[in-house]
Amino acid sequence: MISKSNDEVMPSTTPLIVVVVLLLITLASGALVAGQNSTAGGCPTKCGAMDIRYPFGIGDGCSRRGFEIVCEDGGVPFLAAGADTKPIQVTGLSIEKAEARVMLPIAWQCFNSSDVVYSSSNGMVQFNEHGVYRISSTRNHLVVVGCNTMAFTQNQPNAGDDYGYDFFTGCTCYCSSRFHATSGDCSGVGCCQVDIPAGLTDNSMVFYNLSHRSKLQFSPCDYAFLVEKESYSFSTGDLRMNVDRKMPVTLDWAIRDGSLSCSHAKANKSTYACVSDNSDCLDSMNGPGYICSCSTGYEGNPYVPNGCTDINECERKDKYTCYGNCRNKPGSYDCRCPKGRSHSADPYNEPCIPNFPLAAQIVVGVIGGFFIIALVVFITLLRREKRKTKEFFEKNGGPILEKVNNIKLFKKDDLKPILKSGNIIGKGGFGEVYKGHIGETNQPVAVKKPINVNLAKKDQFANEVIIQSRVIHKNIVKLIGCCLEVDIPILVYEFISKGSLEDVLHGSNRLPLNLAQRLHIAAQSAEALAYMHSKTSTTILHGDVKPANILLSDDLLPKISDFGISRLLAIDNEHTMSVIGDMTYMDPIYFQTGLLTDKSDVYSFGVVLLELITRKKASHSDKNNLLKNFLDAYTNGTTVRDFIDEEIAATNHLELLAGIAGMVVQCLSLDVNQRPEMTDIAERLHYMAKKARGI
Repeated sequence: MISKSNDEVMPSTTPLIVVVVLLLITLASGALVAGQNSTAGGCPTKCGAMDIRYPFGIGDGCSRRGFEIVCEDGGVPFLAAGADTKPIQVTGLSIEKAEARVMLPIAWQCFNSSDVVYSSSNGMVQFNEHGVYRISSTRNHLVVVGCNTMAFTQNQPNAGDDYGYDFFTGCTCYCSSRFHATSGDCSGVGCCQVDIPAGLTDNSMVFYNLSHRSKLQFSPCDYAFLVEKESYSFSTGDLRMNVDRKMPVTLDWAIRDGSLSCSHAKANKSTYACVSDNSDCLDSMNGPGYICSCSTGYEGNPYVPNGCTDINECERKDKYTCYGNCRNKPGSYDCRCPKGRSHSADPYNEPCIPNFPLAAQIVVGVIGGFFIIALVVFITLLRREKRKTKEFFEKNGGPILEKVNNIKLFKKDDLKPILKSGNIIGKGGFGEVYKGHIGETNQPVAVKKPINVNLAKKDQFANEVIIQSRVIHKNIVKLIGCCLEVDIPILVYEFISKGSLEDVLHGSNRLPLNLAQRLHIAAQSAEALAYMHSKTSTTILHGDVKPANILLSDDLLPKISDFGISRLLAIDNEHTMSVIGDMTYMDPIYFQTGLLTDKSDVYSFGVVLLELITRKKASHSDKNNLLKNFLDAYTNGTTVRDFIDEEIAATNHLELLAGIAGMVVQCLSLDVNQRPEMTDIAERLHYMAKKARGI
């Protein structure tokens, strides 16, 4: 009975099972095609303002495996991440370049007073679960920030390695003071950077612990991160970086689902990604896999059917030249001169020449003759200009300065883009100062173009440039180079961003300054003058010390500038000098004797120090003589507190203010022997600055 019943049931159920199986196979096949070779109908094509193009996609079945995009509320795109990490924000997707731009977290570790790491993160996020992405080795590099900091990238776990990970590269940076690190400089002091190799898959760092006990005040943490080379410039403020900061990183992507190269991928048509006609397969340059590109003469998306469309080259004359009649054709274009009326050996690159009659040829010949004459005149003038340039170069000491390693000689053409009226940032009796950028690093510079020069001293120019180029001090503006191909040499200095002390105290850049900041500016400025007076092989007298010649960086580090008008004196020799300086700050003894000494700079510095604590503008006028009124009040025993700037008069450092006032009186003494040395002034001001900071 049972056997018979089964025999009767089987014939009636078998067709139903076959139908169901075939239906499931059909649905699965359709889903596979939708997930691999095209964008399924109804899939979003935008997230906010960003185009989402296949193989990327939003939602189930809308992207190729590993290319999923999550579109958050508000239209912010993210890479789909693993379950344990947050999605990674996407700021750019490119089908043509096979790149994705994302924001990745930094790695960090922070130390307590016992020199122990109490909080850290290696920056690891899971954005590459399916191995689609590689960190671009050409667009990014590794940056390490901190003092006594050593960090490395780490890749996928490697059980056969001593460390357990594939360590690719790293670097170390040191600094013993926050003043040693310099904004914009990432060469090992407070910041180091190093290129990364191809094949890096993860954003993950590892630190080697070095002592931070003495550096906690200015560098309590170590930081390491991958970042686009053009998107990050070190700032000293980054020694206390926000640990939640994200950095822009460019990722290279490729089709890596089991296919190591184009030859492997083409063997499996069901998964091959380059589905558009007129598309090409290219092996990935960063890791295994391949990418697709539209063939020459086509553009669009090679990852979808019919995605690569013909370019009409005739409509893009800026890129596809044609000097004749242009005709578009699939993947290319034809360019021909009009038949019978003109000819050209290569109308793609050369104009079509009309077939002129004899009269027209005569006219062209005459015009050509005039052109040849004009060309000869032009060549003659050009040679004369070159000869004149060479004469200027030799007269200004070029043959000598060519042999100096630490001074750069610029050509006139190098500085032409900078010497424009729109770039002027300063102007006076000495000439004009322009702001610009030079070199491959786009370094900001200040270019000084004098309008007059002491002709009797021009033969000393090369020697003065050599000596000034050797004056290397953190508080003295660095001379980068000069241009000698002009009658009056042009000087190129490093650019100081904050402007002058004159602007900060009295001008449009006026800033609030506490007592500690003012003493810091005064102490560092005094240190620079002391260095010029006594710590160089050749004594350098500035001759024009005033707030306008003390420049400030973003972190208020002062740099002495404009001692080009000073003369360089041999040690133990005395020379009378003719210095054109500001009468307000000039030593009155100099006017009587004509002798400029280091004590003349001390007098001028005393006036600067007085302006610094009073925030009043000194003047040569009898109606507003700040110096006379201050000295009279001090000599008569009257309180000088009324002269002190209200911003610092209310502090609890009355003893320090009294000490500064006494120092001003010493510097302004008419008895030069009573004036202190700049080394002594710098030492006393450094001590006062520490007390003002509570150290």
